[in-house]
Amino acid sequence: MSMTSATTTSLASDSDLLSGVETAINGVFGPVSEAVSGFVFAKVTVFGVTFPWIVGWLVIAAAFFTVYFGFIQVRGFKMAIDIVRGKYTRNDEPGEINHFQALTSAVSGTVGLGNIAGVGVAVTIGGPGATFWMIVCGLLGMCTKFVECTLGVKYREQHADGSVSGGPMHYLRKGLVERVKGPAGVVIGKILAAGAALMILFFAIAGGNMFQANQTYEQLRNVTGGETGFLGGDGAALVFGVVLAAVVGAVIIGGIKSIGRVTGRLVPAMAIIYVAACLMVILFNIGSLPSAVGEIISGAFAPEGVAGGALGALIVGFQRAAFSNEAGLGSAPIAHSAVKTKHPITEGYVALLEPFIDTVVICTMTALTIVIAKTQFWTDARATVAAGGDSPGGVTVTSDAFGSALPWFPYVLTIAVVLFAISTIITWAYYGEKAWTYLFGRGRASTTTYRVAWCFFIVVGSVLSLGTVIDFADAVLFTLALFNIIGLYIMVPIVKRELRSFHQKIRDGEIAKVG
Repeated sequence: MSMTSATTTSLASDSDLLSGVETAINGVFGPVSEAVSGFVFAKVTVFGVTFPWIVGWLVIAAAFFTVYFGFIQVRGFKMAIDIVRGKYTRNDEPGEINHFQALTSAVSGTVGLGNIAGVGVAVTIGGPGATFWMIVCGLLGMCTKFVECTLGVKYREQHADGSVSGGPMHYLRKGLVERVKGPAGVVIGKILAAGAALMILFFAIAGGNMFQANQTYEQLRNVTGGETGFLGGDGAALVFGVVLAAVVGAVIIGGIKSIGRVTGRLVPAMAIIYVAACLMVILFNIGSLPSAVGEIISGAFAPEGVAGGALGALIVGFQRAAFSNEAGLGSAPIAHSAVKTKHPITEGYVALLEPFIDTVVICTMTALTIVIAKTQFWTDARATVAAGGDSPGGVTVTSDAFGSALPWFPYVLTIAVVLFAISTIITWAYYGEKAWTYLFGRGRASTTTYRVAWCFFIVVGSVLSLGTVIDFADAVLFTLALFNIIGLYIMVPIVKRELRSFHQKIRDGEIAKVG
């Protein structure tokens, strides 16, 4: 046998092995994924409108908190900006990172492919009007983030080495004891906290790690020539995975301080690149802007449409926003808990900016770009949906819209996808680590084991797709919202008390603006 044929046989054998591993894993997770997804994303019908109950669960909670706090996302917006700028905290306060770094770390975990591909699907299925309801849901979600991140800081644990641990596994365990007296509060708190940690850990590995690595490689391979291009050869995925793992490993070894420094630069950079591209498309089609805005507003209340008229647009818009900004899922409080502050409510203010950036700004810019560009592909996709077919891929809709004005945009989109994915992997590495240490302890050996395993799964995600595992991870993450929001309802008076105390201290002069 020649060396060439031997090599070909070896590569084919490796490919068969990987395919077998992937099939075996998907086979194990298939039934479990179907059962959990069937529960979490089950649809209910109310007044003739059908939608996933988990979306209603998230939106109703957001609306309740908004009313309860008197539209704090509007009244407190300027305060939030001032706190991010460091006007109400000093560097010597307890914590690991400043408010801006905490915000960018959390935003990097939510801003990603959903803002690019998911919005394309939403506008295709729900029409331009879905954008209006997406904005409404994003504005409501700001208040949910305000509540959960305040609790995240209030009940965080500060360790002897100066590091901090926070998130739903901590405030569910501690806060419920304050509100539900006796053994029942202790038991319920511990069960919900352990469940939250497990769900966060699983999603971190599958959705926040392997999926991101896999999609990044796919985008890079497509833009460099596909199967016959630079990254299309056998072994390319493995090499890519190793390189990506090395880059991420170099960042996460330094913990949240290192992550905060990286995301503090990465998030603004990727946001500027993406928003600038959106603005360029809009400027190229500036004459269409008034009519596009009109379509978005009228489509939100139109009696007829592709996805059930106004109600269909509302459901699609709410679903896209809820899935994008993660308000109520309990993930963001982990990053926000590391902030330097003596007053938990300050980070609640900062956190309300997160859905604004993710949904109101970035998702809306994507939607506006698609509606303004009005490409033939989008028109055909809408016709396909209207005829009862499936949406033909959100990222293609978005990319095509940009390509109408910027033929070179696929390369910019690739840069955006890589930046989004790396920042998401880095942030979810931290989320997963906090869940891991809550369950298995904070020792050096435990932490090192987790970080090595995290980098290993980056390589696995690059080589294997594991679609069923990813579906299961999505369902697991949204299961967290069920437990998390129950806790938020019970503990919301604690947040109200923190809010009143903070503003009373400002009036009394105990807290003054810095600089």
